[in-house]
Amino acid sequence: MNLKLQQISNIESNTLQITGSKSETNRLLILQALYPSVTIENISNSDDSEVMQKALHSDDVVIDVHHAGTAMRFLTAYFAVKEGRETVLTGSKRMQERPIKILVEALQQLGCEISYENEHGYPPIRIKGKRPNTNKVSLQANVSSQYISALMLIAPSLPNGLEIMLEGKVTSVPYINMTLSLLGVAGIKGSFENNKIMIAPHKENSSKNIVVESDWSSASYFYSIIALSDNVSVTIGSYKKESYQGDAKLAEIYKNLGIETTYNENTITLKKVSNVTPEIHGELDLSNSPDIAQTIAVTCFGLGIGCYLTGLHTLKIKETDRLEALKAEIEKLGGKVDITSETLRLAPSMSIKKDIAIATYNDHRMAMAFAPLALRTSLLVEDANVVSKSYPDFWTDLQQLGFEVVKA
Repeated sequence: MNLKLQQISNIESNTLQITGSKSETNRLLILQALYPSVTIENISNSDDSEVMQKALHSDDVVIDVHHAGTAMRFLTAYFAVKEGRETVLTGSKRMQERPIKILVEALQQLGCEISYENEHGYPPIRIKGKRPNTNKVSLQANVSSQYISALMLIAPSLPNGLEIMLEGKVTSVPYINMTLSLLGVAGIKGSFENNKIMIAPHKENSSKNIVVESDWSSASYFYSIIALSDNVSVTIGSYKKESYQGDAKLAEIYKNLGIETTYNENTITLKKVSNVTPEIHGELDLSNSPDIAQTIAVTCFGLGIGCYLTGLHTLKIKETDRLEALKAEIEKLGGKVDITSETLRLAPSMSIKKDIAIATYNDHRMAMAFAPLALRTSLLVEDANVVSKSYPDFWTDLQQLGFEVVKA
């Protein structure tokens, strides 16, 4: 489904409820599978979380996670310690191009039995669940935090817990801390100090009800919309000031783009209070929050200002190579972007072309990051229903704000 976004002059102030964080939801779904006394509220209605729930309740040998990278990583660890269960984990063509070797090797260190069905290092993988024979593992620290979180989530179910040694500089620390915090909410003891993560063994205990905070990555698109608007505010929920999510850094980043964030009891209100300077000065290190890089780059392009984003090395192995995709689509609109393997530099530009078709590359964040540009130009978003991966209600919520969205 392609959608045409007509150019609008401004948005309407409104209040919106954003679905629960898929990052938190998917972690809690694994914990719930290991500890059925855990109950979850405000579960994400994203495709990724639905895939996770379906897989955890399936008795099939072959489990297809489609485009869900989180599900692939977390389920690899989960089924690896599911004693007596044989599972083949597979996914979309792009999923079969995304590496899984580092996580597989870490699980093999524990004594788990995993083999590759096709290309070495990539899904599909065959897992023969068994009880690990050691409680110590080491892996590179500068990889996707999902590999590390996958090990942390199964750790409390192991007889002696797990000690995880991270080698080198740790990236995406907030996601590791999120996992640790959610384990703590479930009553599981753990620590993360000096590149060493310790998770204690944990048996079933009294029931725990955990409420999922709404997704800060989804909030990023409304920060972008407000930055490109004039004298309006949007209230979104459910959010809290002391968030587990690294993308909560948005409030600080967009303050430099003139956006004020007011924390209410269960919501945040975004309001534009000032105009921006010609560029975001210096580099903006997003190594702890790479999922908001697309939004920030597009916001700056829409404002006609430059930016220099670093810490983006994990973007090349996401749903698409997000650095190449950003460069291609912004330049179609008339911008100038230079990229390396881990950086993006956007040059200031006040000219935006009209009626450009934005390719989304099977990547939900490409569709949502470019949508706010309807406040500057008319555009076409290809394969727009890709947003269901994380935020199925996105286009409906935009219409509530006054965006003109029609099928093309």
